[in-house]
Amino acid sequence: MQQLKNRYWVWVALFAIILFSGAIRVRLLDVPLERDEGEYAYAGQLILDGVPPYAEVYNMKMPGIYAAYALIMAIFGQTLTGIHLGLLVINTATIFLVFLLGKKLFDPVAGVVAAAAYALLSSGQNILGFTANAEHFVILPAVGGILLLTNAIDYQKWRSLITGAVLLGLAFMMKQHGAAFIVFGGLYLFWAEIWRRPFNWKLFAAKGIVFAAGAMLPFAATCIILWWYGVFGKFWFWTFDYAAKYVSAVPLSESPEYFKVSIIPVVRPAILLWILAGVGLTGLWWNKKAHQHRLFMIGFLLFSFLSVCPGFYFRNHYFILMLPVVALLGGVGISSIQTLFVKSRMATTGGAISILLALLALYHTVYLQRNYFFVMSPAGVARSTYGANPFPESLEIARFIKEHTTKADRIAVLGSEPQIYFYSDRRSATGYVYTYALMEYHDYARKMQEEMIREIESHRPKFLVFVNLPASWLPGVDSENLIFEWFNQYRDKYYRKVGIIDILSLEQTVYRWGWECENYTPRSSCWVCVFQRKD
Repeated sequence: MQQLKNRYWVWVALFAIILFSGAIRVRLLDVPLERDEGEYAYAGQLILDGVPPYAEVYNMKMPGIYAAYALIMAIFGQTLTGIHLGLLVINTATIFLVFLLGKKLFDPVAGVVAAAAYALLSSGQNILGFTANAEHFVILPAVGGILLLTNAIDYQKWRSLITGAVLLGLAFMMKQHGAAFIVFGGLYLFWAEIWRRPFNWKLFAAKGIVFAAGAMLPFAATCIILWWYGVFGKFWFWTFDYAAKYVSAVPLSESPEYFKVSIIPVVRPAILLWILAGVGLTGLWWNKKAHQHRLFMIGFLLFSFLSVCPGFYFRNHYFILMLPVVALLGGVGISSIQTLFVKSRMATTGGAISILLALLALYHTVYLQRNYFFVMSPAGVARSTYGANPFPESLEIARFIKEHTTKADRIAVLGSEPQIYFYSDRRSATGYVYTYALMEYHDYARKMQEEMIREIESHRPKFLVFVNLPASWLPGVDSENLIFEWFNQYRDKYYRKVGIIDILSLEQTVYRWGWECENYTPRSSCWVCVFQRKD
């Protein structure tokens, strides 16, 4: 009877965590898409229209995220709300997997605390948890694959081994950073099998081959599909050749400063949960049960951190890749504190103290972000997070374009605002839906600008949208200016101004359409201009 009661509270607690997390995300379903979401959504939209990745969207992102978005939109609809509903489902599934992993490795208390910690950490504004960024899509198969791998090792299950390996391979197909989890899984399997007694070389080799084959399967299948559709060359160039240039841009000597600037805002709003994770890390040495999985947890932590490191950019949302292991360490911390009282007469009191500490850390995290969790409007969340970036304005711009075009018309955005293509449901005249690569200092920059110019001139888009925001271009002192020089001449010759969007402040944006924009001069340095082809 007591065992049934223990099981009951665990599942009730997990349900409450999922319900609370879901309620927060439901409130934020209509937060305007940011750039990465816009790119994924537009590429997914093209897939649903029969256009393969990299045919009309050029970027270094892996194609798995595009396919995932296409699947989400096929189920929930091609809207920003549908995309965020898909994120809610993915986040809920990950919370559940984190719980299962914590419960399996340690105990139900650790599992529940880890689930609660992950739910809050992955929802935070500081880490852009409300956006359907690729990191969420990496973590779901990564945690699932690691969980299955532990089952395969403990119970000698071949099905778990192959399925877990395939899931880890899928994590890589969502984003290159997922490769770190494949390496971790392979090393953990190697270590577990090399120490198994009696040791069997044939079995050891067979498991290694099965794991490698399973992890490679998603990538191999993707390469075959993209080759079949004739876009393999572009896929390889963008995801490996150009990506190599991108990740080598930041010198190693500058990486500590980049890390410091990013990690402080990531940790600050959930400082008590990160402290609990620190306690859990020490508990791997003095907590007998946690000590059994010390090697696993240290490896998981190390490779989770390495997954954040490629390029040394340390962008806030990259740290989502570390949240499962941080949450698990938080669970270990509470479980370890509880074990301090088990052998004393204060076992009940100690259990209550540990639970109160967990609740305090969780409450403190919610309290520090209470305005974001419970008060801010969806548009307000976008504004407070991204400043003057034209994410709320993209909805109105796209609405105007959609009303004045047909499905057959092409448009072009000069800037990195791919969400406009998605909202308007209109095809881009160029595959360069991001212009960052054109501004970077590398051997491909000028050729990319020339290609973008040729594509726009060839398709003669009905509308041009020029984005006058540094964040939409990120120009440097060594950036090529060919695209701007060309645009000024091309615009004057073939286009007329039909819209101006002037972002005066975080609270006020001025829209002028048609004749009202002809003599309007922007009053801010952040504006977007819409041009219509004269003929």
